[in-house]
Amino acid sequence: MANVLSIVTYKILPPKLGGQKGIALFSQYFSKQHRLFCFTIKDNDPSLASYKIFNLLSNHPSRYFNIFYFGMIKKIIRENNITHIICEHPYYGWMALLLKYFCKVKLIIHSHNIEAERFKTVGKWWWKILWHYEKFIHNKADFTFCITSQDREYFYKNYKIPYEKSSVVTYGISWNEIPTHNEKLEARDQLLKKYSLPASTSLFLFNGTLNYGPNLDAVKNIVEGINPLFIKKNIPYKIIICGKGLPGEMNELKNYSDQNIIYAGFVDDISIYFKGVDVFINPVTDGGGIKTKLVESLGYNLNVVSTLNGAIGVDENICNGKLLLCEEKGWQEFADKMEIAVNINQPVPTAFFEHFYWENIAAKAGEVVKNLER
Repeated sequence: MANVLSIVTYKILPPKLGGQKGIALFSQYFSKQHRLFCFTIKDNDPSLASYKIFNLLSNHPSRYFNIFYFGMIKKIIRENNITHIICEHPYYGWMALLLKYFCKVKLIIHSHNIEAERFKTVGKWWWKILWHYEKFIHNKADFTFCITSQDREYFYKNYKIPYEKSSVVTYGISWNEIPTHNEKLEARDQLLKKYSLPASTSLFLFNGTLNYGPNLDAVKNIVEGINPLFIKKNIPYKIIICGKGLPGEMNELKNYSDQNIIYAGFVDDISIYFKGVDVFINPVTDGGGIKTKLVESLGYNLNVVSTLNGAIGVDENICNGKLLLCEEKGWQEFADKMEIAVNINQPVPTAFFEHFYWENIAAKAGEVVKNLER
């Protein structure tokens, strides 16, 4: 077993959002592969981790530029015989590189997105500066964990990262079998009673943090592009939209109840919705990286209709026909496939769980660390 120091510069414990879950769950399962230590911000709760937490990093944004943390982290590395560093995201990469050279450790950058491209899509003028910084950090690291095969290809073509210095370490799920038939029936019954719906109602779900631009755009795509087409099909249905952070400009979403839209807002237990609905819809047209809610919905054995962008990182060939893909903004095709998806009955196959189960993902990452010589 190696002694590995993870550097996490934002709040993940307790994990609530997809990105937080990605790091928290990866760390939890990875700690079974190697002895894991984590240097992170004060806001993270050490009692929620299965590994040693050093929550000594300030919550203030200045933490990203403060060189004085170098001595603190160096001491942790020395006292715990750290041989490898995993830096979550490239932002603190400059510090990780200093530690790599001065402490003689191996450095892995765990990428969850092409960060420069993400900021480019939201119109940030400084995205190109980040692009060069990101490229520099990944090139100087010993290895890169990529969230999708598409990102890995991007690193190869644009950042000139050799394939042998990268691998796909995707977002995962913490269960490796689909819910039972009775579990799904019970969850469906709860939803039908909660919203006073007849048993014949087809239930569609969209879930996400709604103050995040790509998710908010997806909601607008549902309300303005997809639902007006689907409502013409004259079948009993409801589209349930879950998530917190809906901006004020979209408050009128609550007024769409007469058009088969249910705005549920933030729900305490989203698993009831994943188990109880018929189809997950994902009309996301921008934003990079893997869409965590898509992976989770398939893990719950849901049928899914998604744009191509929304399904990045998920291979339809391991979904047994349960993932239906549409071109961006092809809303008539999207609505037609929603109708088809209601009647798909085959289960998500074992191959899906082999790829997306956290235990398997962490084992793959653990092998990389094992093979990186000190």
